[in-house]
Amino acid sequence: MKFTDIVGQDHILNHFQNAIMKDRVSHAYIISGEKGAGKKALARLFSQMLFCESPKDGKPCGECQSCRQVISDNHPDVHFVLHEKPATISVDDVREQLNNDIMIKPYKGPYKVYIIDEAEKMNVEAQNAILKTIEEPPAYGVIILLSANPASFLTTILSRCVTLTVHPLSEGAITEYLTKNQMALEETARMAAQFSGGNLGKAIRFVRSEGFQEMIDNVVTVITNMTVLQTWELVAAVKEVEKYKLSVDDYLNIMAKWYRDILVYKATRDVNQLVFQGQMQEVIRTSEKCSFPDIEEIIKAIEKCRTRLHANVNFDLAVELMFMAINERMR
Repeated sequence: MKFTDIVGQDHILNHFQNAIMKDRVSHAYIISGEKGAGKKALARLFSQMLFCESPKDGKPCGECQSCRQVISDNHPDVHFVLHEKPATISVDDVREQLNNDIMIKPYKGPYKVYIIDEAEKMNVEAQNAILKTIEEPPAYGVIILLSANPASFLTTILSRCVTLTVHPLSEGAITEYLTKNQMALEETARMAAQFSGGNLGKAIRFVRSEGFQEMIDNVVTVITNMTVLQTWELVAAVKEVEKYKLSVDDYLNIMAKWYRDILVYKATRDVNQLVFQGQMQEVIRTSEKCSFPDIEEIIKAIEKCRTRLHANVNFDLAVELMFMAINERMR
């Protein structure tokens, strides 16, 4: 792993660099951020920085034996604390894998690193157990708590840890990363970036999913043929949407993005702001055909469909009513 693999978290990388170069590495860190934000990647990279045999300007080389061992999760002095119960990290997990083990000196490096993913799952007993180690750690001990909800920690733990927060990324940064590093199509990358809420992990999962691109294609096909669909074809289109019943919010989001593209173009005439770059001519054509009130009513119909589905209205009925409303406004 390299610095360039971490996007948009320079404040955390700079902190790690300064801590190592000034010999001020803390014994306890909290890396805070939602699932998929890159917390584990940051913890691994920090571990590389701590153990790298040939660092350059505080950056790990990524090639020495220690770096390779950290990257492959095989370094003898880097430990991930595991837990058998999915919802809880127990006091026994902490005692057996951390408290008892940390008293044994490092095998080959200057530190022993313990990484606890989903650390908010520690119960009170487990937190109290780890607190004792954080309060009186051996000189070589480094504990990294990864958490989507650090507010669940005891105040005594919060006060003794350096807290580093993973920031959401801009849509532009995510789009660029996806097109360059995941070889995603520009349109797909933009869509994934908008749906991700600044979470790179979510965006990567979107573009790696064949179903995501298939869903986009389905939405575009249905919308662009909406005005020529006969009644029986409309029913068939509703049945087609059923394939995405479990991810219908994403389906509706894609539909809403399409009509917002039309709204944006109609207001600005700027094609560079469009998400659906590949269907630019269709977006322009539709924008010339529909009025502002028409487009706004269509977006309202999409949101009304979402509300109905969340209220457990019959799936086919809710989607059919939405399609009928869209069809009426687009004719």
